[in-house]
Amino acid sequence: MRLPRSRLFFLMLAGIALAVVTLANAHLVYVASASQPECVPHARADGARSAPGVFGAAKPSC
Repeated sequence: MRLPRSRLFFLMLAGIALAVVTLANAHLVYVASASQPECVPHARADGARSAPGVFGAAKPSC
């Protein structure tokens, strides 16, 4: 099988590749903005529930 060597073929191939990359990035942005992680137990900044080697959020949101 031989690939066509026309300019239109390569432009279409590049356009399809660009569309796939753009849609994949749009999907990643959508998922990142639509998901909200749950609060998890963590070490408090005031030292409560702290153990050696356990780190906590600087400003926890919950």
